[in-house]
Amino acid sequence: MDIVYKRLTENDLDRIIKMRIDQLTEEYTAEGKTVPDDVDLEAALMDFYRRNMAAGTYVSWLAFDGDKIVGTSGMSFAQKPPYFTCPSGKLGILSSMYTDPAYRRRGIAMELLDRVVKEAKAYGCGTIYITASNMGVKLYEAYGFKHNGNFLQLNL
Repeated sequence: MDIVYKRLTENDLDRIIKMRIDQLTEEYTAEGKTVPDDVDLEAALMDFYRRNMAAGTYVSWLAFDGDKIVGTSGMSFAQKPPYFTCPSGKLGILSSMYTDPAYRRRGIAMELLDRVVKEAKAYGCGTIYITASNMGVKLYEAYGFKHNGNFLQLNL
């Protein structure tokens, strides 16, 4: 297995969108949820990737085995007023971490994670956030992420 890592480009968007929907479907069904059939994620994802890649507020690294994409990662950049532990106010929001089940436990996710964390450092981020799946928690803890018991969410 010779895995090659490349940064996401516009040429990969159709394939990445399919993988992202597959990932979300896998996570939903693993939690016993039914995937909604009235949401057009393809169009929303295409709009998100094009807009944010052009603005420089989203980066992604991909893992390839030949022509096959076997792993993905993503980092969105945001900013809020600076605070003591993040004087730049710049935040990374980690997402889209996914490895094809046949390629798991080979270090691919760790390599992808490292690449997007380096992108966040280069952008000037002082903090990176992630909402991790149960499967991903061990990866993030091994990398050095810490739990933040104050994190709350409101879905609108």
